[in-house]
Amino acid sequence: MGANGAGILFIAILVVALVLTYRPFGDYMARVFTSDKHLRVERGIYRLVGVDPDSEQRWPVYARSVLAFSAVSVLFLYLFQRLQNHLWLALGFPAVKPALAWNTSVSFVTNTNWQAYSGESTMGHTVQMAGLAVQNFASAAVGIAVAIALVRGLARKKSDTLGNFWVDLVRTVVRILLPISIVAAVVLIAGGAIQNLHGTRTVGTLAGGQQSITGGPVASQEVIKELGTNGGGFYNVNSAHPFENPTAWTNWFEIYLILMIGISLPRTFGKLVGSTRQGLAIVAVMAVLALGSVTLNLAFQGVHHGTVPMAVGAASEGTETRFGVPDSATFATATTLTSTGAVDSFHDSYTSLGGATLLFNMMLGEVAPGGTGSGLYGMLVLAVITVFVAGLMIGRTPEYLGKKIGSREIKLASLYILTTPLVVLTGTAVAMALPGERAGMLNTGAHGLSEVLYAFTSAGNNNGSAFAGITVNTDWYNTALGLAMAFGRFLPMIFVLALAGSFAAQQQVPATAGTLPTHRPQFVGMLVAVTVIVVALTYFPALALGPLAEGLH
Repeated sequence: MGANGAGILFIAILVVALVLTYRPFGDYMARVFTSDKHLRVERGIYRLVGVDPDSEQRWPVYARSVLAFSAVSVLFLYLFQRLQNHLWLALGFPAVKPALAWNTSVSFVTNTNWQAYSGESTMGHTVQMAGLAVQNFASAAVGIAVAIALVRGLARKKSDTLGNFWVDLVRTVVRILLPISIVAAVVLIAGGAIQNLHGTRTVGTLAGGQQSITGGPVASQEVIKELGTNGGGFYNVNSAHPFENPTAWTNWFEIYLILMIGISLPRTFGKLVGSTRQGLAIVAVMAVLALGSVTLNLAFQGVHHGTVPMAVGAASEGTETRFGVPDSATFATATTLTSTGAVDSFHDSYTSLGGATLLFNMMLGEVAPGGTGSGLYGMLVLAVITVFVAGLMIGRTPEYLGKKIGSREIKLASLYILTTPLVVLTGTAVAMALPGERAGMLNTGAHGLSEVLYAFTSAGNNNGSAFAGITVNTDWYNTALGLAMAFGRFLPMIFVLALAGSFAAQQQVPATAGTLPTHRPQFVGMLVAVTVIVVALTYFPALALGPLAEGLH
């Protein structure tokens, strides 16, 4: 079987696995968020933090809880890094510098996991385990909690509450993320990923030289970085490192972990709103966008420009030989369609149009299936926009799941849609206007612009992957990208929770002959079109100056 045939089989098995996961896992998560029972360990956590788990919160209180928890998390992780040299298992590493500590703290708390450092030579084991890995769980749980709050807003009638953030947070970690992570870590260890507390070891190379290799609790962090769509690697080369991702089948398993929650949450949505067909419509949109993206990326990476690509049959620069081009392109597509940002190949080495598809994936808002929680609430906001547009076309007040979309709702949805492009394009423009920041680009011209555009797109969309070829470990980039991550994460969350509160307060209106059915193929097609058109209208000028100009050169 050739490389292309093996790549198609790789994707086909992945699709089958996700289809088999969709219903049971989605139903399980629905039960988690509707159960009226608290586990003993959960009750202990509620007593520790002084929370009444049986009380509910209005949307402003829910939003303040999200922001307060995240602010404390940023401060905790910042101090952890600044005091690293005094901690157990610091491995002799010094305290992380202030600007980098700020950037890393915001990065992991916002589920971005942008890394302007080499993990194995910067962070000790205690910071990796008790700092970064903990935030991998917490930030993923925050995203899911906000998504569930929006779903409750659509499902409830004449209510002024959306649930309890602290209950949603704790249940997500205890009942969903932790159990899967424990089992999956054992699977990765069986596949060859390491899990120890070793420091730096000096080993002999085949060429007769010596090399220093850092050990550590890698498998446990690798699992939650993928499952929680975080993406921060223990090592600088991330999932291209054999200690993180040893074989072709562990590569497949990691892609499955990246996608399983995002793909299954639409089923949870359908169960909670009382119509599994609505969940099927949402997951169908995600599937169309995802399959289209991976097809394009595989095609562009198979373009045989140049002597070497023609000889090997694909653009293999920057890919691991144990994965090959098709599997690497699939990983890159999955990680940019979600807010993961993990990499098993060098995105800067992709063809110009192959790199453009990765940029476009993030510009979509990472909704196919997107990050843990953020993908679902992003797609639901786009569904609201789609229904509103359809309502204008047929000349009546639009409704989604029996909830009217008035001026307040469409303003909140519009603010959600506009926030990230404003952050991304403003940051890119400022960076390109400053000579010092332009000097940090490895390349000039269109590809240099692509590097900067990719960096801010990755930060603003909370992805975390990078084109590389750009020096970002500077005070300016650490500060600017940290702000982009924070604004790109928390402003949309506030708009989503406000929208959820607006929907929850409404009475459900009955469907009429003029109501747009939102569970049929017609709506799926409209939602796909709106998603793509919104992105195209927003980002096309920047893409035209960067990767498209390079690809057409």
